[in-house]
Amino acid sequence: MAFDYKKEFREFYLPPERPALVTVPVMSFAAVSGSGDPNDENGDYQKAIGLLYGIEYTIKMSKKGGHQPDGYFDFVVPPLEGLWEQDGADSKSGIDYAHKERFRWISMIRLPDFVNKEDFEKAKEEAAKKKKTDFSAVEFFSYDEGLCVQCMHIGSYDDEPKTIELMHAFMEENGYVTDISEIRRHHEIYLSDARRTAPEKLKTVIRLPVTKK
Repeated sequence: MAFDYKKEFREFYLPPERPALVTVPVMSFAAVSGSGDPNDENGDYQKAIGLLYGIEYTIKMSKKGGHQPDGYFDFVVPPLEGLWEQDGADSKSGIDYAHKERFRWISMIRLPDFVNKEDFEKAKEEAAKKKKTDFSAVEFFSYDEGLCVQCMHIGSYDDEPKTIELMHAFMEENGYVTDISEIRRHHEIYLSDARRTAPEKLKTVIRLPVTKK
C-alpha cells in the first residue's frame, strides 16, 4: 500500500474545523518562489505548480531499493502547499486578499523523508531530460515552522478571513500573537483540486506562526 502523508500525519494535514496549537517539525519540500496573482492562468504561480508536480512524480517513479519488493518506494504525492506574504499587508494574516497581484509566495510540495538533496538534484536532471523543460527554478527547501495555530477552512479561498478571525480569537483567549516574518509566513495546504471542487467545498489547512505574548 502506498504511504500517504495525509493519513500518517493527520495532525498536520487533517486538523479539525476549530483552531488549535500545533508544533510542526522540520520538513523538506520541493519549492518554487515567485510573485503575482495565483489566479492568473498564464502567471508564474501556475507554471510553478507544473514544475513541482513534475519533480514529485519523477521522484515517485525513481528506484530507491529496499523499501518495496519491486525496488520502488510507493507513496502518495503530498498536497500542494504555499507560504504567502505581501508588502503592507495586515500583520494578522500576512496577506491582503483584495490585492492578490502583490502576493509573494513560495509554492511547495513535501518531499518524502528518504529524499536528500543529492536525490533531489538527480530528480531535477532526470525530469529536465524526460520533459524537455527547465526545472532550475525548483529548489530543495527545508522549513522549520515551529509553533503555530492551525485550522481547517471549508469554502472559497476568498472566505478565508472568516476562519482567520476565529484563529485570532483563539490566540487572544490563550495568550498568543502571530509571529509573521520573512522566515515564518502565512501557510496554506490545499487538500482539494480547485478545478474539480465547488468553491464552497474546498478544504484548506490554514496555519499561522505564533509566539506567546
